[in-house]
Order: sequence, then C-alpha cells, then structure tokens
Amino acid sequence: MDYLVEEPTEKFHFYASKIYKRLNSDNAHEKSYAHYQNTLIQDSHFLMINDTIHHVHDSGPKDAKEVVVLIHGWDCWWMWWHKVIQALNAKGIRTISYDLKGHGWSNPAQNNTYTLYSFSEDLDTLTKQLGITSYHIAAFSLGPFIALEYATQFKHTIKSMIFFNFGYFPNNIFLSNLIPHVLPFVFDKILRRIKWWKPMYYYAKLTLIRNPAPKEDILIGMDSLKFISGEAIKQTAVQITKIDVTEKLPDLVSTLDIPILFVAGKGDQVVPWKNTVRLFNHSKNGRLVTIKKCGHLITLELPQLTADLIEKHINSLTYAENCNGQAFHKKEIHL
Repeated sequence: MDYLVEEPTEKFHFYASKIYKRLNSDNAHEKSYAHYQNTLIQDSHFLMINDTIHHVHDSGPKDAKEVVVLIHGWDCWWMWWHKVIQALNAKGIRTISYDLKGHGWSNPAQNNTYTLYSFSEDLDTLTKQLGITSYHIAAFSLGPFIALEYATQFKHTIKSMIFFNFGYFPNNIFLSNLIPHVLPFVFDKILRRIKWWKPMYYYAKLTLIRNPAPKEDILIGMDSLKFISGEAIKQTAVQITKIDVTEKLPDLVSTLDIPILFVAGKGDQVVPWKNTVRLFNHSKNGRLVTIKKCGHLITLELPQLTADLIEKHINSLTYAENCNGQAFHKKEIHL
C-alpha cells in the first residue's frame, strides 16, 4: 500500500471476531462461508478521511487498466457489493468499495455532518489518497446522489458512471416533510430490532427484491442495520428528500458529458423504473438497461448480471475510444 493506513475500527473488530469463531464451527456450510468472509476482509483497510476513519476495501489487480469505485446505498454498507467485487476482480478489474461515514465499518462523522456535499468531499479525498486519477463510479440508491454531487463540485477524471436503482423522484412539500420522519422510524425503530433473519427475508421479498436471496445475504442486510449510525439515517433521509435536491437531478444529469449507464429493475417498488427512464431522458451521453425481473437490490439479487453490465459498459467505452473517437451512442436495452 502506498497510502497511510489507520488501525481498524471497533465495528470491524467485532465483525472479525464473529468470523473467527465460525471458522471453528462444526457446521460445514457455516465454516466454509466464514473462510470466504475471512479471505474477503484481507483486502480491507482503514484511512483517515476528513477527520473520520473510513473502511476501504481495495481488491483486484493494483495495475489494472480499469478501476471502479463502488458506492453503496442508503442504510447499506460495502458488503452489498461483495459478490459483484469477486466477479469484477475475476475479470481483471480493480474495485474500491468503501463505507460512507457512519455506515458499515467506518466511524461516525467526527463533526456529526452527513450532507451530500460532505460525502462528496470524502469521495474526493479518498480518490486523492488512493492516487487514482482515472476511474469509473458504480453506485446504487443513495450512491448516485453522492456521485452526481461529486461530479459537479470537484475536478476529477471520472471515465464514466453506472447508476443502479436510481431515478427522478417526483417530490412535493408533503412528501419532503413526511418521508424523513417515516424512513428513520421504520429502519431505526422496527427493522433494526428484528433479530431473526426469516422475518427480514419476507419483508425484503414483499418490498425490495424479486429474486431469491441466500440467508447469508439477508444477514448482510441485517448487519448493515446494526452498523449504521442513527444520526446518519436521519440526516441522509432528509438530504435525499429535499425538494431542491430532487428537483435538480435532471439538470445535474443534463449538464454532464460523462457517459452514464442507468440500470432499472421493473419490479423496483422503491424507485419505479419509469422514473429511471425520465432521468435517463435528460442525459447527454447515457444508456439505459431495464431488467424485467429485478427489485431494488440488484447487487444482491443479480450480482453476476450487475458485474457483467459494469464490464460490458466499460468495454463499450474502450471500443468507442479505439474506433477513432467514435461517440458513446445513447440507447435503451431491455433484459
């Protein structure tokens, strides 16, 4: 590593201790999965970013031609990408997946601030510390809000962006006032108190996913609820439902020349796919992929497809560059 690393956070030590216990389990399946997790966390590092220690998972070839920065969603953490990371690394792509402050294994914000601008500042500092100067960004849910803020606020060399489960949000004063109260209550007061994985699975099937998910991935979702700061839940809920934030999304997208791939699940009840189409229509240099059987959590529902879409998107840009600067043509694809 060329960058200065910090000591792991308490949240990481807590999770790692559970892995080590399961490595000695008599249950073969549990022991095998613990070995997988233990291998996975070998690429975890901790960096001081704007006065807060952040967890960063940096894996794949360090001399890879293509680098993808992965940004997780609201009330999530880096592990929502874990199978996507494995698939992309196998394709020779370096991945950098990190926990936003107050999420996952990153510490709570030192100044207790969780604005979209502060998250974009953290992303700017992260890329500088890692020394990456040309990269793609893949993000879902909350992540694209941060990526768009970052792309418009800071000087950068983003080669392209891929947005999953993200679109225009029809907003009004009533929703803007209601949702920041409802979301934290549901997640902080109800879902975080569920201890058994099966009720969470049935909740996910009802509201979030359209494809089967293994028990281990449901537990990953439950772990994200344990690790996130309550203040981060509240402030980010306010941020993503502000009328001035939601209403400027089409303008932000329309000002960017960066190629953007929009991926929408037709079974997404959180961000209806037609809202993704509306945002895609404002892009200068965008492509749209809609997936018939997919809910809001594509990275856990269809991780291999997620990785394939990222790789094909990157390859299409490379092909365009090699064809005498041929443009990245705007189009729609339906799967």
